[in-house]
Amino acid sequence: MESNFLTPEEITKSVVETGIKKVRISLRDQLILGILAGAFVAFAAEASNMAAFNLFARSDTYGLGKVLAGSIFGAGLMLVLIAGGELFTGNSLIIISVLEKRVKLRSMLSNWFFVYAGNFIGSLLIAFMMVQSGLLSSGDNMLGAVTIKIAAYKTSLSFMPAVFLGIMCNWLVCLGVWIAYSAKDVTGKILGMFFPILLFVTSGFEHSVANMYYIPAGIMAKAYPALVETADLSAETLAGLNWQTFIINNLIPVTLGNIIGGGFFVAVAYWFVYLKGATRLKL
Repeated sequence: MESNFLTPEEITKSVVETGIKKVRISLRDQLILGILAGAFVAFAAEASNMAAFNLFARSDTYGLGKVLAGSIFGAGLMLVLIAGGELFTGNSLIIISVLEKRVKLRSMLSNWFFVYAGNFIGSLLIAFMMVQSGLLSSGDNMLGAVTIKIAAYKTSLSFMPAVFLGIMCNWLVCLGVWIAYSAKDVTGKILGMFFPILLFVTSGFEHSVANMYYIPAGIMAKAYPALVETADLSAETLAGLNWQTFIINNLIPVTLGNIIGGGFFVAVAYWFVYLKGATRLKL
């Protein structure tokens, strides 16, 4: 009887082929699929905030809020892998195809650029629509206040902590993608993605594409005095939440960490064991 899942060695070989297919997608379609994936992740981010904002607002229920948010957030990756989309963090796995000399480095970097740009556009679109929809006033403005607080925290991170939070995040995200690739049915793919994503969100790690929603939504929400008043943050903290700190304090270090987490701790590690290592043992 044929197995309904792939072994780790078979997953490794499958990911190599998947990387080849990804870089062969036209640049136009990489951008479009990137926009869709950015929107999917943003939908997951705003929905997890909506579900847990009242728990986030209290220290004694904060952890429960993270668990609830994590249980919802995985829907974003499910939409990407099953409905179709290109997500920068998952595409860090293309490194394995480069190591196998099946994909040129410049092709991988081109894919990363267009997918990253698409993710940014899609995430900003949902952030803009959420702010314009008026939904941030939910819970007597508490959803908007929590949105601002989350963004302010993320832009206050120092460089190296943000890098390490990014590494641990995408290590788990790419393991979720890796396990999903092992499954031959939709149920298996959903279960494979769910638990690693639950771990990363509950832990409070940093995901560059998710932050393309979280932080711009907080910056845009600052324009609404009622939301700012409910957030009850200092003038200095609010001033530190801006587009410059978004890019420099968060997006750059978190993106670097995400590349290391998915590229080195997943792609390189499994390539060395199952492909490079296997070749070495045969000599």
